[in-house]
Amino acid sequence: MLPERTRSRVRLRVEGVVQGVGFRPFVHGLATRLGLAGSVRNDVRGVLIEVEGDAEVVAAFVAQLRSGGPPMAVVERITTEALEPFGDETFVIDASDGVGPRAALVSPDTATCPDCLQELADPDDRRFGYPFVNCTNCGPRFTIVADVPYDRVNTTMARFVMCDKCRHEYRDPADRRFHAEPVCCPSCGPALRLVDASGTVLCGEPLHVAAGLLRGDAVVAVKGLGGYHLAALASSDDAVGALRARKHREEKPFAVMVGDLDAARRLCAVDDEAARVLASPRRPIVLLARRPGAPVAPAVAPGNRALGLMLPYTPLHHLLLAAVDAPLVLTSGNVSDEPIVTDDGDARARLRWIADAFLVHDRPIHIRADDSVARVFGGREMLLRRSRGYAPEPVVLAHPVARHVLGCGAELKNTFCVAKGPHAFVSQHMGDLENYETLQAYTDGIAHFCRLFDVRPEVVAHDLHPEYLSTKYASTRADLDGVELVGVQHHHAHIASCLADNGVDQPVIGIAFDGLGYGTDGTIWGGEVLLADLRDAERIGHLATVAMPGGTAAIREPWRMAAAYLDGVYGDAVPSSLDVKTRNLGQWRDVLAVAASGINSPLTSSAGRLFDAVAALLGVRDTVSYEGQAAIELEQHADPNEPGAYDAPTHDDGGLVIRSGELVRGAVEDLLDGTPVPVIAARFHNGVAALVARVAVEARDRTGVERVALSGGVFQNVLLLERAVARLKRAGLDVLVHSRVPPNDGGISLGQVAVAAARTS
Repeated sequence: MLPERTRSRVRLRVEGVVQGVGFRPFVHGLATRLGLAGSVRNDVRGVLIEVEGDAEVVAAFVAQLRSGGPPMAVVERITTEALEPFGDETFVIDASDGVGPRAALVSPDTATCPDCLQELADPDDRRFGYPFVNCTNCGPRFTIVADVPYDRVNTTMARFVMCDKCRHEYRDPADRRFHAEPVCCPSCGPALRLVDASGTVLCGEPLHVAAGLLRGDAVVAVKGLGGYHLAALASSDDAVGALRARKHREEKPFAVMVGDLDAARRLCAVDDEAARVLASPRRPIVLLARRPGAPVAPAVAPGNRALGLMLPYTPLHHLLLAAVDAPLVLTSGNVSDEPIVTDDGDARARLRWIADAFLVHDRPIHIRADDSVARVFGGREMLLRRSRGYAPEPVVLAHPVARHVLGCGAELKNTFCVAKGPHAFVSQHMGDLENYETLQAYTDGIAHFCRLFDVRPEVVAHDLHPEYLSTKYASTRADLDGVELVGVQHHHAHIASCLADNGVDQPVIGIAFDGLGYGTDGTIWGGEVLLADLRDAERIGHLATVAMPGGTAAIREPWRMAAAYLDGVYGDAVPSSLDVKTRNLGQWRDVLAVAASGINSPLTSSAGRLFDAVAALLGVRDTVSYEGQAAIELEQHADPNEPGAYDAPTHDDGGLVIRSGELVRGAVEDLLDGTPVPVIAARFHNGVAALVARVAVEARDRTGVERVALSGGVFQNVLLLERAVARLKRAGLDVLVHSRVPPNDGGISLGQVAVAAARTS
């Protein structure tokens, strides 16, 4: 034994994503290699370590703990406390402690690691071909967790009793499955079945029969990590067409899963950064430029030059892709506008008219989670939908919240967010709160997050729109629980979300461009220039307002917005040769009469509706079947090499008013001159980028603020974003854009929390 004077004992509290990621085995191995004694255990706050030995060696242990760790771990903070040495001689893993307020973080689900893939492909391994292989470095986490600490008993793996071999691995500190809570094998774990809609098991080996059905143009429902997917052969017109018709998804693009990066490069242009995001353990769908002649059915992504690609992230995916030996459409298992299905019986009932067979297993899904969606911008990923692989990893706030906060989010692309201390937990994508099933999933999700992270909301933040179901939910919470309500204007929440995403709490010139948001003046905003910080926002500029003829009908039928803009620019002198007027001549006068009457025709400053108008003007899209379709397709039409730009001057009317109708005038003049549509579309995008930079400079000159934050769904448009950021930087402005949460309404809940925390601290 070492002399007493050379021994020290230290207690270390490790906080972050340190449960379910192999952190205790890592600590045990490190301490054992260094010859130290003590213990490690999970508790409701994270990981608690006591380590004893030679003082210099203990110091080395602490240093390595700070600099190393398992690949899935995210260490946020390590605090130390000196103790009197006990004279321990061994290092042990103690039983978890579930007593006290919960503060432990839960790991997202993570793609199958290389070690497990090697076992999956090894005929001599006992897990050869087993679709549920996992270890401490990979596999299901968030979607199977019912409570913390993260122990098997608190997951949906509790029903599976480990066999002797798995139990030996689980208890062996030298094994990478040491305390891997979902550990299993063919002898003791979940099993795969192929069934029909009645639940009758189909004859044959499930995976290979399913692969044969897919090669024969069938649609197969596949149970995944966070819900069911619907799979079809991506190269087959018949299979993809059948999937579209049965799912009632007319034109919205489908995602495609490919076996590896080489397969991805055969379909799309994949640079190094895109490859990194595609192959990351998070495995999002990544939107990439499609290669000419890519062998996928036209119906996979009609009217779109991009494809959404993803790589396999479960062993089952790897096995299925290998058996089919071709890319697969893999889309959410739901009927349009409903939540992704997670329950086996519910899946057969809801998807029986879509799927020809169901590839299922008996591990329950506790929490639904759609696939995440990303683009690559500025050398990093920009999330468009934050869900599986990211949630529930928290956003660390610039300042800890003084009281527990719930942000209820928006109506479309909803997420909610709960916050305590320095952590804001943004939920997985919930969808559009327009039906009972989604609303039920939303309320259940809030209850689960509050339980999982021990949040008891004292402040509830919500959108100002009185008819949003999320706003009504907030009012209900106030009536039942007596919480303090904080209303946050939609576009202020967008900018606050961008600030929180970037860890900034200083004033910015916020440019929020989106489809719609309830304004403080009773109009529909969406093309806003704000002087904002986390507490307050002042509207200092906006796009000129225009009527939305027919209200929501103008969203579904973009030609109505073209009519309104053309009437504003030309009045009775709208050129009669414009195709958009000719195509809709039968309703043109009636629509303008409705707009003039003001009945069901609210005024809007929406940038999204401006994009709709130009898309219809250019013949890209008169009607849409999903949100943002016209603007998305307009971006696809734009010639990226065109440098020209239309001008949209401003005037001062108590604030900067951007005469956005002049962009429409420029497009009309070019169209009448016979300029190709791709050139016009590019000049329009360049014109919007130019007006963003110009109003930002004018706002800087008035306010002295030199930092700009860009947010709102319109800034999902990478062509616009690239050109706007470039112009802003050339003007000497510092620019903030989104990365960790989406610029669309999926980031609203984080912004609401940030504002509420600032106002109530």
